[in-house]
Amino acid sequence: MSSNPVAETVASLLPRAKTELTELVAFKSVADFTQFPKSESEGAANWIADALRAEGFQDVALLDTPDGTQSVYGLLPGPEGAKTVLLYAHYDVQPPLDEAGWATLPFELTERDGRWYGRGTADCKGGLIMHLLALRALKANGGVPVHVKVIVEGSEEQGTGGLERYAEQHPELLEADTIVIGDAGNFRVGLPTVTTRLRGMTLIRIQTDTLAGNLHSGQFGGAAPDALAALIRVLDSLRAEDGSTTVDGLDATERWDGLEYTEEQFRKDARVLDGVGLIGGGSVADRIWARPAVTVLGIDCPPVVGATPSVQSSARALVSLRVPPGVDAAEATKLLQAHVEAHTPWGARVQTEQIGQGQAFRANTSSPAYQAMADAMALAYPGETMQYAGQGGSIPLCNTLAGLYPQAEILLIGLSEPEAQIHAVNESVSPEELERLSVAEALFLRNYAAG
Repeated sequence: MSSNPVAETVASLLPRAKTELTELVAFKSVADFTQFPKSESEGAANWIADALRAEGFQDVALLDTPDGTQSVYGLLPGPEGAKTVLLYAHYDVQPPLDEAGWATLPFELTERDGRWYGRGTADCKGGLIMHLLALRALKANGGVPVHVKVIVEGSEEQGTGGLERYAEQHPELLEADTIVIGDAGNFRVGLPTVTTRLRGMTLIRIQTDTLAGNLHSGQFGGAAPDALAALIRVLDSLRAEDGSTTVDGLDATERWDGLEYTEEQFRKDARVLDGVGLIGGGSVADRIWARPAVTVLGIDCPPVVGATPSVQSSARALVSLRVPPGVDAAEATKLLQAHVEAHTPWGARVQTEQIGQGQAFRANTSSPAYQAMADAMALAYPGETMQYAGQGGSIPLCNTLAGLYPQAEILLIGLSEPEAQIHAVNESVSPEELERLSVAEALFLRNYAAG
Protein backbone atom coordinates (compact mmCIF):
# COMPACT_ATOMS: atom_id res chain seq x y z
CA MET A 1 0.00 0.00 0.00
CA SER A 2 1.44 3.41 -0.94
CA SER A 3 2.42 5.51 2.01
CA ASN A 4 -0.07 8.15 3.08
CA PRO A 5 -1.07 9.45 6.52
CA VAL A 6 -4.45 7.69 6.54
CA ALA A 7 -2.88 4.35 5.62
CA GLU A 8 -0.14 4.81 8.21
CA THR A 9 -2.73 5.54 10.90
CA VAL A 10 -4.81 2.50 10.01
CA ALA A 11 -1.70 0.29 10.10
CA SER A 12 -0.82 1.59 13.56
CA LEU A 13 -4.35 0.83 14.79
CA LEU A 14 -4.47 -2.81 13.62
CA PRO A 15 -3.31 -4.29 16.97
CA ARG A 16 -6.13 -2.44 18.72
CA ALA A 17 -8.55 -3.62 16.04
CA LYS A 18 -7.51 -7.23 16.65
CA THR A 19 -8.10 -6.84 20.39
CA GLU A 20 -11.53 -5.33 19.80
CA LEU A 21 -12.54 -7.96 17.27
CA THR A 22 -11.42 -10.65 19.73
CA GLU A 23 -13.73 -9.18 22.38
CA LEU A 24 -16.63 -8.90 19.96
CA VAL A 25 -16.22 -12.40 18.51
CA ALA A 26 -16.40 -13.80 22.06
CA PHE A 27 -20.10 -12.93 22.24
CA LYS A 28 -22.16 -15.89 20.97
CA SER A 29 -24.58 -13.47 19.35
CA VAL A 30 -26.72 -15.86 17.33
CA ALA A 31 -30.15 -14.23 17.11
CA ASP A 32 -31.96 -17.55 17.53
CA PHE A 33 -32.68 -17.55 21.24
CA THR A 34 -33.77 -21.18 21.19
CA GLN A 35 -30.10 -22.03 20.51
CA PHE A 36 -28.12 -19.29 22.28
CA PRO A 37 -28.98 -17.06 25.26
CA LYS A 38 -30.38 -13.64 24.45
CA SER A 39 -27.86 -12.24 26.93
CA GLU A 40 -25.06 -12.99 24.45
CA SER A 41 -26.64 -10.73 21.82
CA GLU A 42 -27.41 -8.09 24.44
CA GLY A 43 -23.79 -8.20 25.54
CA ALA A 44 -22.58 -7.61 21.99
CA ALA A 45 -25.05 -4.73 21.52
CA ASN A 46 -23.87 -3.05 24.70
CA TRP A 47 -20.22 -3.49 23.67
CA ILE A 48 -20.95 -1.71 20.40
CA ALA A 49 -22.88 1.08 22.12
CA ASP A 50 -19.95 1.68 24.48
CA ALA A 51 -17.52 1.71 21.52
CA LEU A 52 -19.60 4.33 19.70
CA ARG A 53 -19.81 6.52 22.79
CA ALA A 54 -16.04 6.28 23.21
CA GLU A 55 -15.65 7.62 19.65
CA GLY A 56 -17.79 10.67 20.42
CA PHE A 57 -21.05 9.47 18.90
CA GLN A 58 -24.20 11.17 20.11
CA ASP A 59 -27.74 9.83 20.53
CA VAL A 60 -26.37 6.30 20.97
CA ALA A 61 -29.32 3.97 21.47
CA LEU A 62 -30.23 0.31 21.62
CA LEU A 63 -33.26 0.07 19.34
CA ASP A 64 -35.78 -2.61 20.30
CA THR A 65 -36.86 -3.91 16.90
CA PRO A 66 -40.17 -5.74 16.28
CA ASP A 67 -38.54 -9.18 16.02
CA GLY A 68 -37.33 -9.07 19.63
CA THR A 69 -33.71 -8.12 18.88
CA GLN A 70 -31.73 -4.92 19.28
CA SER A 71 -29.96 -2.75 16.74
CA VAL A 72 -27.38 -0.17 17.83
CA TYR A 73 -27.54 3.40 16.51
CA GLY A 74 -25.30 6.43 16.87
CA LEU A 75 -24.66 9.82 15.24
CA LEU A 76 -21.25 11.47 14.85
CA PRO A 77 -21.84 15.10 13.82
CA GLY A 78 -19.63 16.54 11.11
CA PRO A 79 -19.06 20.08 9.85
CA GLU A 80 -22.10 22.30 9.40
CA GLY A 81 -23.71 21.74 6.02
CA ALA A 82 -21.83 18.49 5.38
CA LYS A 83 -23.34 15.47 3.71
CA THR A 84 -24.61 12.54 5.78
CA VAL A 85 -23.29 9.00 5.34
CA LEU A 86 -24.87 5.94 6.96
CA LEU A 87 -22.49 3.08 7.79
CA TYR A 88 -24.08 -0.35 8.29
CA ALA A 89 -22.89 -3.62 9.80
CA HIS A 90 -24.52 -6.42 11.81
CA TYR A 91 -23.33 -8.08 15.00
CA ASP A 92 -25.46 -11.21 14.91
CA VAL A 93 -23.79 -14.30 13.49
CA GLN A 94 -24.62 -17.70 12.10
CA PRO A 95 -24.47 -20.67 14.49
CA PRO A 96 -21.02 -22.28 14.53
CA LEU A 97 -22.42 -25.53 13.06
CA ASP A 98 -20.31 -28.54 14.04
CA GLU A 99 -17.74 -27.23 16.51
CA ALA A 100 -15.71 -30.40 15.93
CA GLY A 101 -15.12 -29.16 12.38
CA TRP A 102 -13.38 -26.00 13.62
CA ALA A 103 -9.62 -26.13 13.96
CA THR A 104 -9.97 -23.69 16.88
CA LEU A 105 -12.90 -22.63 19.04
CA PRO A 106 -15.42 -20.65 16.97
CA PHE A 107 -15.94 -17.89 19.53
CA GLU A 108 -12.26 -17.38 20.31
CA LEU A 109 -10.42 -15.31 17.72
CA THR A 110 -7.28 -17.21 16.72
CA GLU A 111 -4.51 -16.14 14.34
CA ARG A 112 -3.33 -18.84 11.95
CA ASP A 113 -1.55 -18.71 8.60
CA GLY A 114 -1.91 -14.94 8.41
CA ARG A 115 -5.70 -14.89 8.98
CA TRP A 116 -7.89 -14.31 12.03
CA TYR A 117 -10.34 -17.18 12.64
CA GLY A 118 -13.64 -17.05 14.50
CA ARG A 119 -17.37 -16.81 13.88
CA GLY A 120 -18.26 -13.31 12.76
CA THR A 121 -14.70 -12.18 11.99
CA ALA A 122 -15.72 -11.42 8.39
CA ASP A 123 -19.53 -11.62 8.61
CA CYS A 124 -19.99 -9.08 9.97
CA LYS A 125 -18.36 -8.04 13.25
CA GLY A 126 -15.25 -7.26 11.23
CA GLY A 127 -17.40 -4.85 9.21
CA LEU A 128 -18.03 -2.78 12.33
CA ILE A 129 -14.31 -2.74 13.14
CA MET A 130 -13.67 -1.58 9.55
CA HIS A 131 -16.00 1.39 10.09
CA LEU A 132 -14.31 2.27 13.40
CA LEU A 133 -10.84 2.09 11.86
CA ALA A 134 -11.84 4.38 8.99
CA LEU A 135 -13.33 6.97 11.35
CA ARG A 136 -10.34 6.87 13.71
CA ALA A 137 -7.95 7.35 10.80
CA LEU A 138 -9.88 10.42 9.64
CA LYS A 139 -10.06 11.89 13.14
CA ALA A 140 -6.27 11.55 13.41
CA ASN A 141 -5.79 13.26 10.03
CA GLY A 142 -7.87 16.38 9.96
CA GLY A 143 -11.24 15.14 11.15
CA VAL A 144 -14.31 13.39 9.78
CA PRO A 145 -15.66 15.59 6.95
CA VAL A 146 -19.25 14.30 6.90
CA HIS A 147 -22.04 13.59 9.36
CA VAL A 148 -21.86 9.86 10.14
CA LYS A 149 -24.71 7.66 11.23
CA VAL A 150 -23.89 4.10 12.26
CA ILE A 151 -26.45 1.31 12.47
CA VAL A 152 -25.45 -2.18 13.59
CA GLU A 153 -28.20 -4.77 13.16
CA GLY A 154 -28.90 -7.61 15.57
CA SER A 155 -30.80 -10.15 13.43
CA GLU A 156 -29.61 -9.92 9.81
CA GLU A 157 -28.69 -13.60 9.63
CA GLN A 158 -32.16 -14.71 10.74
CA GLY A 159 -34.00 -12.77 8.03
CA THR A 160 -36.74 -11.81 10.49
CA GLY A 161 -36.89 -8.21 9.31
CA GLY A 162 -36.71 -6.42 12.64
CA LEU A 163 -34.59 -3.49 11.49
CA GLU A 164 -36.47 -3.17 8.20
CA ARG A 165 -39.76 -2.74 10.04
CA TYR A 166 -38.20 -0.38 12.58
CA ALA A 167 -36.79 1.79 9.79
CA GLU A 168 -40.18 1.92 8.10
CA GLN A 169 -41.73 3.07 11.40
CA HIS A 170 -38.99 5.69 11.97
CA PRO A 171 -38.04 6.79 8.44
CA GLU A 172 -36.09 9.87 9.54
CA LEU A 173 -33.65 7.89 11.68
CA LEU A 174 -31.47 6.35 8.95
CA GLU A 175 -31.92 9.03 6.30
CA ALA A 176 -28.63 9.79 4.55
CA ASP A 177 -27.13 11.05 1.31
CA THR A 178 -25.09 7.88 0.88
CA ILE A 179 -25.23 4.48 2.59
CA VAL A 180 -22.22 2.18 2.88
CA ILE A 181 -23.21 -1.40 3.66
CA GLY A 182 -20.19 -3.16 5.18
CA ASP A 183 -21.57 -6.67 4.69
CA ALA A 184 -20.31 -7.72 1.25
CA GLY A 185 -16.80 -8.63 0.09
CA ASN A 186 -14.14 -8.47 -2.58
CA PHE A 187 -14.35 -10.90 -5.48
CA ARG A 188 -11.01 -12.25 -4.29
CA VAL A 189 -8.38 -11.12 -1.79
CA GLY A 190 -6.63 -8.04 -3.10
CA LEU A 191 -9.18 -7.15 -5.81
CA PRO A 192 -11.27 -4.14 -4.67
CA THR A 193 -14.91 -4.85 -5.40
CA VAL A 194 -18.26 -3.15 -4.93
CA THR A 195 -21.29 -5.42 -4.93
CA THR A 196 -23.98 -4.02 -7.20
CA ARG A 197 -26.61 -6.76 -7.05
CA LEU A 198 -27.98 -8.95 -4.27
CA ARG A 199 -30.43 -11.78 -4.60
CA GLY A 200 -33.43 -11.63 -2.31
CA MET A 201 -34.65 -14.64 -0.41
CA THR A 202 -37.64 -16.45 0.97
CA LEU A 203 -37.58 -19.14 3.62
CA ILE A 204 -40.39 -21.66 4.08
CA ARG A 205 -41.02 -24.64 6.31
CA ILE A 206 -42.70 -27.63 4.64
CA GLN A 207 -44.51 -30.39 6.54
CA THR A 208 -45.94 -33.56 5.04
CA ASP A 209 -48.34 -35.85 6.95
CA THR A 210 -49.67 -39.21 5.77
CA LEU A 211 -50.53 -41.39 8.78
CA ALA A 212 -51.95 -41.06 12.26
CA GLY A 213 -48.69 -42.46 13.59
CA ASN A 214 -45.56 -44.37 12.56
CA LEU A 215 -46.07 -47.96 11.40
CA HIS A 216 -43.92 -51.11 11.33
CA SER A 217 -42.22 -51.09 7.92
CA GLY A 218 -42.42 -54.86 7.61
CA GLN A 219 -46.13 -55.09 8.41
CA PHE A 220 -47.30 -52.00 6.50
CA GLY A 221 -44.44 -50.92 4.20
CA GLY A 222 -45.23 -51.08 0.49
CA ALA A 223 -48.77 -49.79 0.79
CA ALA A 224 -48.69 -47.31 3.66
CA PRO A 225 -47.80 -43.82 2.36
CA ASP A 226 -44.45 -42.71 3.76
CA ALA A 227 -44.39 -38.99 4.71
CA LEU A 228 -40.61 -38.78 4.46
CA ALA A 229 -40.67 -40.31 0.96
CA ALA A 230 -43.38 -37.81 -0.02
CA LEU A 231 -41.26 -34.95 1.25
CA ILE A 232 -38.22 -36.23 -0.67
CA ARG A 233 -40.31 -36.30 -3.87
CA VAL A 234 -41.38 -32.70 -3.24
CA LEU A 235 -37.84 -31.52 -2.65
CA ASP A 236 -36.55 -33.35 -5.71
CA SER A 237 -39.17 -31.60 -7.86
CA LEU A 238 -37.45 -28.28 -7.13
CA ARG A 239 -34.48 -29.22 -9.31
CA ALA A 240 -34.08 -30.19 -12.96
CA GLU A 241 -31.87 -33.08 -14.02
CA ASP A 242 -28.83 -30.76 -14.24
CA GLY A 243 -29.51 -29.35 -10.78
CA SER A 244 -31.06 -26.08 -11.97
CA THR A 245 -33.75 -24.65 -9.73
CA THR A 246 -37.22 -25.26 -11.15
CA VAL A 247 -40.13 -23.57 -9.42
CA ASP A 248 -43.26 -23.51 -11.54
CA GLY A 249 -43.77 -20.01 -12.97
CA LEU A 250 -40.42 -18.60 -11.76
CA ASP A 251 -38.07 -17.31 -14.47
CA ALA A 252 -34.58 -18.87 -14.36
CA THR A 253 -33.05 -17.53 -17.59
CA GLU A 254 -31.51 -14.17 -16.61
CA ARG A 255 -27.89 -13.43 -17.58
CA TRP A 256 -25.14 -11.63 -15.66
CA ASP A 257 -23.30 -8.99 -17.73
CA GLY A 258 -20.52 -7.89 -15.35
CA LEU A 259 -17.39 -9.46 -13.86
CA GLU A 260 -17.12 -13.11 -14.85
CA TYR A 261 -16.44 -16.02 -12.52
CA THR A 262 -14.54 -18.94 -14.06
CA GLU A 263 -15.59 -22.47 -13.21
CA GLU A 264 -12.03 -23.25 -12.15
CA GLN A 265 -11.97 -20.37 -9.66
CA PHE A 266 -15.45 -21.19 -8.40
CA ARG A 267 -14.54 -24.82 -7.79
CA LYS A 268 -11.57 -23.65 -5.74
CA ASP A 269 -13.56 -21.04 -3.79
CA ALA A 270 -16.43 -23.45 -3.11
CA ARG A 271 -14.06 -26.34 -2.31
CA VAL A 272 -15.88 -28.69 -4.71
CA LEU A 273 -14.56 -32.24 -4.41
CA ASP A 274 -12.59 -33.71 -7.31
CA GLY A 275 -14.85 -35.42 -9.81
CA VAL A 276 -18.03 -33.70 -8.59
CA GLY A 277 -19.72 -31.53 -11.20
CA LEU A 278 -21.25 -28.09 -10.75
CA ILE A 279 -25.01 -27.81 -11.03
CA GLY A 280 -27.18 -25.65 -13.25
CA GLY A 281 -26.75 -24.09 -16.67
CA GLY A 282 -25.28 -20.85 -17.99
CA SER A 283 -22.17 -19.20 -16.60
CA VAL A 284 -21.26 -19.45 -12.93
CA ALA A 285 -22.09 -15.74 -12.56
CA ASP A 286 -25.52 -16.36 -14.11
CA ARG A 287 -26.19 -19.14 -11.62
CA ILE A 288 -25.12 -17.40 -8.43
CA TRP A 289 -25.91 -13.74 -9.09
CA ALA A 290 -28.75 -13.57 -11.65
CA ARG A 291 -30.91 -16.67 -11.23
CA PRO A 292 -33.00 -18.25 -8.47
CA ALA A 293 -31.45 -20.98 -6.33
CA VAL A 294 -33.21 -23.36 -3.97
CA THR A 295 -31.43 -24.98 -1.02
CA VAL A 296 -32.74 -27.53 1.46
CA LEU A 297 -31.41 -26.19 4.76
CA GLY A 298 -32.60 -28.97 7.01
CA ILE A 299 -34.91 -31.96 7.36
CA ASP A 300 -36.68 -33.22 10.47
CA CYS A 301 -36.71 -37.01 10.32
CA PRO A 302 -35.24 -39.81 12.43
CA PRO A 303 -31.43 -39.77 12.61
CA VAL A 304 -29.60 -42.86 11.40
CA VAL A 305 -28.41 -43.66 14.90
CA GLY A 306 -31.36 -45.02 16.82
CA ALA A 307 -33.68 -45.31 13.82
CA THR A 308 -36.39 -47.98 13.99
CA PRO A 309 -37.90 -50.00 11.09
CA SER A 310 -40.85 -47.65 10.67
CA VAL A 311 -42.88 -45.98 7.95
CA GLN A 312 -42.78 -42.30 8.85
CA SER A 313 -46.06 -40.54 9.44
CA SER A 314 -44.72 -36.98 9.34
CA ALA A 315 -41.65 -35.11 8.07
CA ARG A 316 -40.53 -31.48 7.81
CA ALA A 317 -37.99 -29.48 5.83
CA LEU A 318 -36.70 -25.93 5.83
CA VAL A 319 -36.18 -24.58 2.31
CA SER A 320 -34.47 -21.39 1.17
CA LEU A 321 -35.08 -19.81 -2.23
CA ARG A 322 -32.70 -17.08 -3.39
CA VAL A 323 -34.55 -14.61 -5.62
CA PRO A 324 -32.76 -12.60 -8.35
CA PRO A 325 -33.16 -8.85 -8.88
CA GLY A 326 -36.28 -8.08 -10.84
CA VAL A 327 -38.36 -10.74 -9.08
CA ASP A 328 -40.62 -9.78 -6.18
CA ALA A 329 -39.82 -11.96 -3.16
CA ALA A 330 -43.47 -12.10 -2.07
CA GLU A 331 -44.52 -13.37 -5.50
CA ALA A 332 -41.67 -15.91 -5.46
CA THR A 333 -42.91 -17.15 -2.08
CA LYS A 334 -46.38 -17.73 -3.50
CA LEU A 335 -44.95 -19.58 -6.50
CA LEU A 336 -42.78 -21.76 -4.24
CA GLN A 337 -45.70 -22.64 -1.98
CA ALA A 338 -47.93 -23.40 -4.96
CA HIS A 339 -45.20 -25.60 -6.47
CA VAL A 340 -44.84 -27.58 -3.25
CA GLU A 341 -48.57 -28.17 -3.05
CA ALA A 342 -48.82 -29.16 -6.73
CA HIS A 343 -45.93 -31.64 -6.50
CA THR A 344 -46.86 -33.37 -3.25
CA PRO A 345 -47.59 -37.03 -4.19
CA TRP A 346 -50.20 -39.58 -3.07
CA GLY A 347 -52.63 -37.02 -1.68
CA ALA A 348 -50.34 -36.46 1.31
CA ARG A 349 -51.30 -33.53 3.47
CA VAL A 350 -48.83 -30.67 3.09
CA GLN A 351 -48.45 -27.40 4.95
CA THR A 352 -46.10 -24.54 4.10
CA GLU A 353 -45.18 -21.71 6.46
CA GLN A 354 -43.16 -18.67 5.51
CA ILE A 355 -40.35 -18.06 8.02
CA GLY A 356 -38.46 -15.17 6.45
CA GLN A 357 -38.31 -13.00 3.35
CA GLY A 358 -36.18 -10.24 1.82
CA GLN A 359 -36.21 -8.38 -1.48
CA ALA A 360 -33.39 -8.40 -4.04
CA PHE A 361 -31.32 -5.28 -4.68
CA ARG A 362 -29.76 -3.58 -7.72
CA ALA A 363 -27.54 -0.51 -7.26
CA ASN A 364 -27.27 2.61 -9.40
CA THR A 365 -23.59 2.58 -10.34
CA SER A 366 -23.69 5.91 -12.19
CA SER A 367 -23.89 7.92 -8.96
CA PRO A 368 -21.03 10.24 -7.80
CA ALA A 369 -20.42 8.06 -4.74
CA TYR A 370 -19.23 5.24 -6.98
CA GLN A 371 -16.56 7.46 -8.51
CA ALA A 372 -15.50 8.59 -5.05
CA MET A 373 -15.17 4.94 -3.98
CA ALA A 374 -13.30 3.99 -7.17
CA ASP A 375 -10.73 6.72 -6.54
CA ALA A 376 -10.38 5.65 -2.90
CA MET A 377 -9.93 1.98 -3.74
CA ALA A 378 -7.30 2.80 -6.36
CA LEU A 379 -5.17 4.37 -3.61
CA ALA A 380 -5.88 1.64 -1.05
CA TYR A 381 -5.15 -1.10 -3.61
CA PRO A 382 -2.29 0.23 -5.78
CA GLY A 383 -2.35 -1.13 -9.29
CA GLU A 384 -5.93 -2.38 -9.06
CA THR A 385 -9.19 -0.98 -10.45
CA MET A 386 -12.47 -1.24 -8.59
CA GLN A 387 -14.65 -4.05 -9.95
CA TYR A 388 -18.43 -4.57 -9.91
CA ALA A 389 -19.74 -7.97 -8.85
CA GLY A 390 -22.94 -9.59 -7.71
CA GLN A 391 -23.54 -11.54 -4.55
CA GLY A 392 -25.76 -14.54 -4.21
CA GLY A 393 -26.66 -13.79 -0.62
CA SER A 394 -29.30 -11.41 0.66
CA ILE A 395 -29.25 -8.22 2.71
CA PRO A 396 -32.97 -7.43 2.96
CA LEU A 397 -32.35 -4.03 4.53
CA CYS A 398 -30.85 -2.72 1.25
CA ASN A 399 -34.15 -2.67 -0.58
CA THR A 400 -35.91 -1.18 2.43
CA LEU A 401 -33.41 1.67 2.53
CA ALA A 402 -33.61 2.14 -1.23
CA GLY A 403 -37.38 2.45 -0.93
CA LEU A 404 -37.28 4.83 2.03
CA TYR A 405 -34.52 7.04 0.60
CA PRO A 406 -34.73 6.83 -3.21
CA GLN A 407 -32.19 9.66 -3.65
CA ALA A 408 -29.57 7.96 -1.47
CA GLU A 409 -26.56 6.28 -3.08
CA ILE A 410 -25.93 2.75 -1.76
CA LEU A 411 -22.56 1.00 -1.91
CA LEU A 412 -21.79 -2.51 -0.66
CA ILE A 413 -18.26 -3.38 0.42
CA GLY A 414 -16.86 -5.67 3.09
CA LEU A 415 -14.64 -8.47 4.28
CA SER A 416 -16.50 -11.57 3.06
CA GLU A 417 -14.21 -12.60 0.18
CA PRO A 418 -14.24 -16.32 -0.77
CA GLU A 419 -11.39 -17.37 1.53
CA ALA A 420 -13.38 -16.05 4.50
CA GLN A 421 -15.73 -19.07 4.26
CA ILE A 422 -18.59 -17.18 5.92
CA HIS A 423 -21.44 -19.30 7.31
CA ALA A 424 -19.13 -22.34 7.26
CA VAL A 425 -16.74 -23.79 9.82
CA ASN A 426 -13.40 -22.01 10.18
CA GLU A 427 -14.70 -18.60 9.13
CA SER A 428 -11.84 -16.10 8.99
CA VAL A 429 -10.87 -12.60 7.97
CA SER A 430 -7.76 -11.34 6.25
CA PRO A 431 -6.19 -8.58 8.38
CA GLU A 432 -4.67 -7.15 5.19
CA GLU A 433 -8.15 -6.82 3.69
CA LEU A 434 -9.40 -5.21 6.90
CA GLU A 435 -6.53 -2.73 6.68
CA ARG A 436 -6.97 -1.89 2.99
CA LEU A 437 -10.75 -1.60 3.12
CA SER A 438 -10.57 0.62 6.20
CA VAL A 439 -8.19 2.91 4.29
CA ALA A 440 -10.52 2.81 1.27
CA GLU A 441 -13.55 3.74 3.37
CA ALA A 442 -11.72 6.60 5.05
CA LEU A 443 -10.52 7.98 1.71
CA PHE A 444 -14.01 7.51 0.28
CA LEU A 445 -15.54 9.64 3.03
CA ARG A 446 -12.97 12.34 2.34
CA ASN A 447 -13.52 12.16 -1.45
CA TYR A 448 -17.28 12.15 -1.09
CA ALA A 449 -17.27 15.19 1.18
CA ALA A 450 -15.15 17.11 -1.33
CA GLY A 451 -17.20 16.07 -4.38
